[in-house]
Amino acid sequence: MVAGSAADRVTTDDEDQPRTAFATALRSAIATSGLSLDRIQARLLARGASVSVTALSYWQSGKRQPERQSSLSAVRVLEEVLAIPAGSLLSLLPPPRPRGASSRRSRATTEQPLTFPLEALQALLEKVGAPNALEQHHQLKLVGLHDLCEIAEDGGQRAVTARAVFQAGADGQDRWLLVYAQGDPEAGPPVLNTLRNCHVGRAEVDDEHGLTVAELLFDRPIDRGETHLIEYSLTNPGPPYPECRNTHYREFRRPVREYLLEVRFAPGTVPAKCWQYSRQGTSPMDRKELKPDQGNGVHAVALDFGPGVFGIDWEY
Repeated sequence: MVAGSAADRVTTDDEDQPRTAFATALRSAIATSGLSLDRIQARLLARGASVSVTALSYWQSGKRQPERQSSLSAVRVLEEVLAIPAGSLLSLLPPPRPRGASSRRSRATTEQPLTFPLEALQALLEKVGAPNALEQHHQLKLVGLHDLCEIAEDGGQRAVTARAVFQAGADGQDRWLLVYAQGDPEAGPPVLNTLRNCHVGRAEVDDEHGLTVAELLFDRPIDRGETHLIEYSLTNPGPPYPECRNTHYREFRRPVREYLLEVRFAPGTVPAKCWQYSRQGTSPMDRKELKPDQGNGVHAVALDFGPGVFGIDWEY
């Protein structure tokens, strides 16, 4: 599973079909409208959405896709400018590129895209004594997960606290391999603290890619059928805090029985709008508006979810 934030990204030849569908639909809508990219840009700007002609060109060619919250907001306005049904373009977009905490327990090259070079991850895995981690069949099943993402006054990510419950599929399970990719590598790696029922074993950092690999060692080994709860946090020094692109999410490669995601904002900085979003398989992304609670936060719950992506995003 993967947690994190993302910006617009360059697509490659092996990217999945939804990106092609978005570019095709956008090209068709632009051709039908009879508007040039310059005129479209001007009409977007008149409605408060700033998008360059170059970005529009990349979007319709499929070289890039809109993923920043500002870009997604611009796509909503773009649908109005092109006089097409609301959501007809947004529904074709895949979820943001995953960054963040990850337990990559099987072949990442076939199950999900990496947001950093595979070679960089493999080098760290070898340093922590787990060179075959990507190919091994993992014997820990994720039963439940609770993420609390704390957003600072400047809109950056202050910390993420995670509470996970695992069930052993074989005897002698004593560790979980954590892979975390910082959404803003220039900010440096976060500080990893173990809070309950585990401690940090071997750990390595790749500063260039903002990548951390660490063993979370259980306080005791668990046998087949047993469950174990761990809690840990990833804290960023600041201010300024690392940019989080106004989103936090997990990508699950296996089903999870229950996932609770909370995003808590600093007092006085609650966004104007928040949404939960999810996508399973090749289905269109599903979005639902969330209402902030009295504790300056929002939450969303996924039951019997996955494989897929589940997250919360927001705009100020």
